[in-house]
Amino acid sequence: MLTIKGLSKTYDNGVRALDDVSLEIPNGMFGLLGPNGAGKSSLMRTIATLQDADAGSIDFDGVDVLREKDRVRQLLGYLPQDFGVYPKVRAEDMLEHLATLKGLVDGKSRRETVKALLKQTNLWDFRARALGSYSGGMRQRFGIAQALIGNPRLVIVDEPTAGLDPEERNRFLNLLAEIGEQTVVILSTHIVEDVTDLCPRMAILSRGRVLLAGEPRRAIEALRGKIWRRQVEKHALADYQARFNVLSMRRLAGEPIINIHAEQQPEPGFESVPPDLEDVYFLKLREQQRALEASATTDPAPAPAQVAA
Repeated sequence: MLTIKGLSKTYDNGVRALDDVSLEIPNGMFGLLGPNGAGKSSLMRTIATLQDADAGSIDFDGVDVLREKDRVRQLLGYLPQDFGVYPKVRAEDMLEHLATLKGLVDGKSRRETVKALLKQTNLWDFRARALGSYSGGMRQRFGIAQALIGNPRLVIVDEPTAGLDPEERNRFLNLLAEIGEQTVVILSTHIVEDVTDLCPRMAILSRGRVLLAGEPRRAIEALRGKIWRRQVEKHALADYQARFNVLSMRRLAGEPIINIHAEQQPEPGFESVPPDLEDVYFLKLREQQRALEASATTDPAPAPAQVAA
């Protein structure tokens, strides 16, 4: 179990990346969902001991993550968002080098580990190829292979499917699902479908705050009968956005189709549709935005500056 309590982080430029974040993350796949700039990468880097927090605590099965960094690194596998490779080095050679750095000094054991990881990530047949020749999906699978060196109990993957084609994305997600059967895997992403497909538990993070934590299926079920859809004319879109809680908009034959949140049918022409995690996600973001706007309008105006005599 990974337990995060009251975690906060403000960078030197004044950006508050994490604002009193508290989460409990059990074994299995856990989805961390949020837009770009939500604080997901800041949270992942803090858990991975790559940066310090200003306040709060992180405990992983009795290990103080913020204080016992060397111990955490022995238990951790990490695939960051920007994972670089040496383009001219063969995949097998690179993995052996990384395994040596991770402490696998026995040659026979190290070679067996590398072979098993390459097979697990479906890269064995491409082990002699230079990493620079790998496709995006193959590079991500190599990233997971290096993250799994040493049988980590905690695996963190940050935006792993961004830029992958559908086939590579499915292959990569299936690999993560297999890993998640035996360890804690945190999947940080802005792609709602990744969380829907894989994660029995999740959290939505935005502007450094946790907006929702729990089971995706329960969050979706809570919106049943409250999501309504209608195709509207382009010139009327702004009017609908002003009158209703529009969660999302897509186009069909050039005309907008909107999803709105309402307790009952808002007006004739709207049809009730089954909710999905995207509806949950956008609803939470809209609620946060409205709360921020309301707070901005109710805060007292600053006192006029005094001019020195």
